[in-house]
Amino acid sequence: MEDKKVLLSGIQPSGDLTLGSYLGAIKNWSALAREFDCYYFMADMHTITVRQDPAQLRKHTLEQLASYIACGLDPEENTLFIQSHVHQHAELGWVLQCFTMFGELSRMTQFKDKSAKHAENINAGLFAYPSLMAADILLYQPDFVPVGEDQKQHVELTRDVAGRFNSLYGDVFKIPEPYIPKVGARVMSLQTPTAKMSKSDEDPNGCVYLKDDNDTVMRKFKRAVTDSETCVRYDRENKPGISNLMEIYSACTGKTYEEIQREFDGKGYGEFKPAVGEAVLSVTGPIRDEANRLLKDKSYLEQVYRTGAEKAGAIANRTLRKVYKKVGFVPR
Repeated sequence: MEDKKVLLSGIQPSGDLTLGSYLGAIKNWSALAREFDCYYFMADMHTITVRQDPAQLRKHTLEQLASYIACGLDPEENTLFIQSHVHQHAELGWVLQCFTMFGELSRMTQFKDKSAKHAENINAGLFAYPSLMAADILLYQPDFVPVGEDQKQHVELTRDVAGRFNSLYGDVFKIPEPYIPKVGARVMSLQTPTAKMSKSDEDPNGCVYLKDDNDTVMRKFKRAVTDSETCVRYDRENKPGISNLMEIYSACTGKTYEEIQREFDGKGYGEFKPAVGEAVLSVTGPIRDEANRLLKDKSYLEQVYRTGAEKAGAIANRTLRKVYKKVGFVPR
């Protein structure tokens, strides 16, 4: 285990996992355990920058854990835990706020976006959460952080903060590299194919969830926005809807765009759209069924998150103790 590089990632349990998050990221994570010592956490502390229904947050956190396992993240090979169970995240988060500059946080595009969306609740947590994200990462001294384009800015900030701290106190933090997965489909909304598929999509037909039942998945694909042609052809610029469906079909079947064009040559969208739905169900159906089975086994899930928090906490504590000593806190 010691010679493996460390890789860490967290997703907010603020809603159900989507087809986009699976095909874009989680699908590739299970294979990473062979190469890396992997830590995956439910970022529940991050969710409360936006008001949450407490019962729903608890439910979503456990559902996300079950979905992770159902997606192939074996708890024997990966460390799976809930962020709020490892108190060192909040403690290091505060220290790093004191090493993050106001101007840096002001420039974060996600802060600007979320402030516009939640104008009635622009709280300090929403502003400072990149410092907590830096703590999430730096606690585990990871070599790599898998990120999408939208989070790259936060990893850059984490690197800046770690460098600033190290220049004052010596080599405390490892400077992590963003890990951009080689494969991973960028799945767009079924209703607005120029926008990324997101659980916050206002049109419920735009987003496919891993927990959706068969009828719901098929209905969403049959209603997917296309164009006035009938030809199944890849052209991101002029045919974003069909190109998105081709990307999803390709990610689920392994077929190339050329093979898909040949397969549906002379067939209309009326045949293509249900075929994409069926291909998606061949992937999401088994994940949904296994996640539902796991959710019934509460004691197993509890054992997974407790074991994960113990392991994560032991590693996080080593980093935090070093940081506390460096900044001059009296040891307990």
